[in-house]
Amino acid sequence: MKYNFDEKIDRQHTNCMSTDGFRAYIFHDTEGTMTFPYKDEEFIRMWIADMEFATPDFILNAIRTRLDRRILGYTKVFDPAYYEAFKNWTDKKYGWHCEKEHLVSSPGIVPALYWLVGFLTKCDEKVLIMTPSYKHFMGAPMWHNRELLCTDLVNDGTGYYTIDFDDFERKAADPKTTLCLFCNPHNPSGRIWTEEELKRVGDICKKHGVYIVSDEIHCDLIRTGLQHIPMAKVVTDYDKLITCMAPSKTFNIAGMMFSNVIIPNDKTRELWYSKRYMNDNPLSIAAAQAAYAMEEDWLDQLKLYLDGNFKFVYDYIAARLPEAKFRIPEATYLGWVDVSAYLPRVDALPKFFAENAGVLLEGGNMFVQNSNGFIRLNVACQRDVLADGMKRIADALLHNRK
Repeated sequence: MKYNFDEKIDRQHTNCMSTDGFRAYIFHDTEGTMTFPYKDEEFIRMWIADMEFATPDFILNAIRTRLDRRILGYTKVFDPAYYEAFKNWTDKKYGWHCEKEHLVSSPGIVPALYWLVGFLTKCDEKVLIMTPSYKHFMGAPMWHNRELLCTDLVNDGTGYYTIDFDDFERKAADPKTTLCLFCNPHNPSGRIWTEEELKRVGDICKKHGVYIVSDEIHCDLIRTGLQHIPMAKVVTDYDKLITCMAPSKTFNIAGMMFSNVIIPNDKTRELWYSKRYMNDNPLSIAAAQAAYAMEEDWLDQLKLYLDGNFKFVYDYIAARLPEAKFRIPEATYLGWVDVSAYLPRVDALPKFFAENAGVLLEGGNMFVQNSNGFIRLNVACQRDVLADGMKRIADALLHNRK
């Protein structure tokens, strides 16, 4: 490979969430009083959804070039070159693009979810999500004291999930249901929804007048040979559909806090502008534009490396943990593994693995519901680190089984 994804980078003492913030985030230990059998530097980190790979040089160079202008004052996207880079990217990758006037920016998709729930729903209305679910899909409605409705995805027993459309429509038909937070590709299962599935979700929401916010942050991190389909490419005549995309996961720049929000409805867009502070980080704009203008094969090689990591995990689980259930996801760098056969009596999965394996991961009720006995593994790390992490996980599970 041209790019060295085996390079290890020390992230400790950089205010990095993965290394320096895990106690507060995973274990709610804000005072740092928890102790473990492992030192911080001894943990294998397979939890938060950023990568252990270096941000590519074409992005770092763009940031350096912007720094050389020597002033970092109030900034917003004014140059049409940003939209053109984003448009060219989505045209090339998905055969689709948004209109320039529909595109607004946000300091991350999570903040956008919280704001949009506040804009689009009233106090007595309900928000519908599919479970298992990324936890902020629950957090955003809870923050605004909105009632949460969950429709469980159907697991075929191998880790392949489908939508229970009958249940989804029953809950979407509730007159108090006014918003669906949708994840495409899905986190944590890694499903890439098909055109038919996207159309059925869109048709149901249109029929009942339900807003859709489609979080598509993992749209570029798909297995080699597969294709992401934006919901807006399929549901073309519904201006209550809002699409969220970002370069942050793809290029490991989540800390830059910059995302694209596509709002076709004029009144909703006016609400957006009226409710939030409109400046952007100048370095974040430079980084995002450089990502979308990428002409190198960095992303193709990253995807090949992740494909190899997932094959390693699949083979390792098959050999050492045959009662665990794991399917290589169609998208994301996150593996969703059912280990319930080995941990029938353990509820606090992250604590179990931190204490017994020295591995930091997320699982169980951190994904709302329909997730008991599951762990989510971030495999976007060096192959030898992944091998060590899987050995520790398997050793802990098998020892618990004795």
